[in-house]
Amino acid sequence: MADTSELISGVAERYASSLFELALEANSVESVGSDLDRFQSMVDESADLKRLIVSPVFSADDQFKAISAIVAKAGISGLVANFLKVVARNRRLFAVPGIVKAYRAIAARHRGEVSADVTSAHALSAAQQTELKAALKGVTGKDVAINVTVDPSILGGLIVKVGSRQIDTSLRTKLSSLKLALKEVG
Repeated sequence: MADTSELISGVAERYASSLFELALEANSVESVGSDLDRFQSMVDESADLKRLIVSPVFSADDQFKAISAIVAKAGISGLVANFLKVVARNRRLFAVPGIVKAYRAIAARHRGEVSADVTSAHALSAAQQTELKAALKGVTGKDVAINVTVDPSILGGLIVKVGSRQIDTSLRTKLSSLKLALKEVG
């Protein structure tokens, strides 16, 4: 049986790559990226929208109608609106989070940036994001585009993934390490 994460990643990569090519032709790479980010934040904030995207219960027609209404109401138009409608029509809405992530990575590579996924226990301020970008630039030698995810379960600190490297300074990991060390002693 095929690994589902690979399947989603492959689908997401292909769709994101196609969208990027269209955005490049239309000279709207940044606006497409911001519209995708806006749609992704809507998905993250709404359990109903998330259910619409991942549930196989909804027909392609239902998903198409719902996405059409949602993008119109949100003021998302043009390339991203049409793209989301095509994705809905093709029953690939489940891949939208992966598509957004892949689009960010492709756009960052195009700008000569490295993309970093950052997980923090709370939202980072603009100053903290700027400081983190500067620190990562010092390590990588390139400009860094960061994608911040908030996960309160890490308790504190950060988890930073740049390429194949991961730096985990989360309090959860430190406590787990301490717990393991105490078990070995006793």
